[in-house]
Amino acid sequence: MTAILSRLRRLAAPILPERLRAERPVVPVVRLHGAIGVGGGPFRPSITLASAAPLLERAFATPNAKEVALVVNSPGGSPAQSHLIFRRIRQLSAEKEIGVTAFVEDVAASGGYMIACAADEIVADPSSIVGSIGVVSAGFGFDRAIEKLGVERRLHASGANKAILDPFSPEKPEDVERLKEIQREIHEHFIALVKERRGGALGGDPDLFTGAFWTASTGLGLGLVDRIGDLRSTLRERWGEKVDIRPIAARAPLLRRLSGRGEGVGAGVFGAGLADEALAALEARALWSRFGL
Repeated sequence: MTAILSRLRRLAAPILPERLRAERPVVPVVRLHGAIGVGGGPFRPSITLASAAPLLERAFATPNAKEVALVVNSPGGSPAQSHLIFRRIRQLSAEKEIGVTAFVEDVAASGGYMIACAADEIVADPSSIVGSIGVVSAGFGFDRAIEKLGVERRLHASGANKAILDPFSPEKPEDVERLKEIQREIHEHFIALVKERRGGALGGDPDLFTGAFWTASTGLGLGLVDRIGDLRSTLRERWGEKVDIRPIAARAPLLRRLSGRGEGVGAGVFGAGLADEALAALEARALWSRFGL
């Protein structure tokens, strides 16, 4: 059956549009844009394994694919979601025996850089921001505010640590130390992953794993990226002028399409509650703003 299909394809080649001819090299492109694991919606896109996996699977299943290109533009977010996406990319690359190149746009920092490390090569614009190999937690304390408002906090929990770091209660040193221990463990995993994927290229800068970040121009010397460039120029140089650069996009809900909003990973969930949307937007905005974006 395969031989018959191959022969039919060759016979039909002269009358097929050039983009459909089997001999033309194809590079499927998956765009990963937004904060990772932070609730998405019309205000701010987000990336999760659930949103990324179907597109990654389609990309790696593309006939005649020479490699898979990832366009990464993320300030980070959930460590777990970042690692799950990283693992899925590596699994598909190994299963299909197809290489991966990550192309960084504005930023690939923290979890965004972890995802970029799933690629065999990282290409970035000279002004892209890369790095931020660290772990951060942020929140607010409202205990003094509710005291001034005359609000009584009533909290009932079973388990001594069930209400740890409750924002409406005074912060306890032992709770902070517990959080820092978790952060240290996650940070160690992150460092090990980067060393495994990029150990041969990494420089010896003492700030490399402190959460610091750099432009890709500097990151090139540190071993955080492999080359300076862009998607189209790099793929044409690698596969020729006729390379079929094929975006793999999710089908957006009807209401989103009618509203003119984009498609793809990071599109978010249309129609979520406005309060949740606003909080998610603020959280995502805080992640982006760390990098001047």
